[in-house]
Order: sequence, then structure tokens, then C-alpha cells
Amino acid sequence: MTQTAPADGELTSLPAARVRNLTKTYGEGAALVTALDDVTLDLTAGEFTAVMGPSGSGKSTLMHCCAALDRADSGEVWIGDQELTRLKDKALTRLRRDQVGFVFQSFNLVPTLSAEENILLPLAIAGRKPEPGWFESVVATVRLGDRLKHKPSELSGGQQQRVAVARALVSKPRIVFADEPTGNLDSRSGAEVLQLLRKSVDDVGQTIVMVTHDPVAAAWTDRVVFLADGRVVDEVREPDRDQVLEIMARMSAAGPGA
Repeated sequence: MTQTAPADGELTSLPAARVRNLTKTYGEGAALVTALDDVTLDLTAGEFTAVMGPSGSGKSTLMHCCAALDRADSGEVWIGDQELTRLKDKALTRLRRDQVGFVFQSFNLVPTLSAEENILLPLAIAGRKPEPGWFESVVATVRLGDRLKHKPSELSGGQQQRVAVARALVSKPRIVFADEPTGNLDSRSGAEVLQLLRKSVDDVGQTIVMVTHDPVAAAWTDRVVFLADGRVVDEVREPDRDQVLEIMARMSAAGPGA
């Protein structure tokens, strides 16, 4: 893909997303769980960021709050220059549709639709058509040109996830969130999806934030942010697998609440 990508046409100096003093709890009383504990974080435009941490560290909650799929108890979430907590339901729906892409671990394709129809579904719901040449460029990048008429059941897991990535990219969102996008794939298919995500960042400046537990997947990114007990506890830029493993081992040895 060589065309200019995200959102409103140009990357700006603003982070693609940012959170300020974000707190999110579940339950009450003795059953109260603090999923996010006063988190402040910038997600840089045009970068591939991984979010890692032990189970229950707040990774998915952070992603869901950033993607406007969940609301925090307090704090601020910004997508570009829009603060989510100030938006009413219709404006939030419009923001999710126009500025946010999401890739799920379980693909979330519509089984009765073809690959092409699944890719174009967000635009169809919005009553929009893809920009001339952009759909073809996305399809060429995900290497699905000969599979567009196939239903999800006729595609491999890796092909289904590439359809899901194409669906997230085709509307030119400001930011794409990917929740364990290789979690249901074998190593070869997973590498293909990671290569595709990396290419979309390098070639068109797409911003991608990926939750993962896999240090191999994290090594594809520009930056890894580590969460524990709902707080940001570490980060590394230009990571490699061994660096990530070392930090994860250190966090594991420290234990919860350390």
C-alpha cells in the first residue's frame, strides 16, 4: 500500500490516542476489582504499540476504554482531538465507525457474507463507498484477491484474520486496536498477520495498538507498554523477544501488588 492512509488525511503532532488518569473498577465492596488504576499514556500516531502484562493486569480494559467500547469510572480518553467522555451515544457511535478500527482474536466475521462483503461492511453501514483504489490496495496488501467471493467457512484461520485486518483498515481509521489478533492462529498464519500489521504502519503510517501475551508478536512492534495491577509499570522501544521475556519474567517474580 503506497497511498496516504489514516483518518482525516494527514498525521498530526497529536498522539493518535491518549489517556489521562484513567481508572476503571468492576464490582463493589469486598468484590471490588480495580482494572485500571490512574493510567496515563500516549499512543503515538504512526506507530505499532503492543500492550502486555499478566492475566488481569488491565490490558483488554485499557484497549476497550480507548476504543470507546467501554467507559472508565474517571479520567479522560482522547482519540485525536476528541475527548470520549464528553461525547453522547450518537457521537461515540460515529467516532467508533469513522476513526477506530478493531481486530478481534475470534475474527468476528459475518458467516453469511463473502470476504469482500465483510471487508466493506463498516463502510456499507456508514453509507459510504471506499476511496477509489484504496480497497484494491488493501486487498492486494492482504493477498486475498482470489478469495474475495469466499465465505469465512471456506477460508483458513489466517485468511479470516487477514479479512478482519482488511476490514479494520479499509475505512482509513485514525487508530486500529487489535486484541490478541494471532491468539487463534498457528505460528505461520500468525506471522503473516503480524507482517501485514507491520506493513500497514511502515507503508501508510497507520497507528496500531495490539494487546498480546506473545513476546514473539511483541517483537514486531515499535514499542511495548507493560501493565501490572492496572498500572503502567514499564516500557521498551524497538523491542526484541529476549527483552520482552526478561521484563515479563521480572514482573512475574515481583508478583501481584509488588
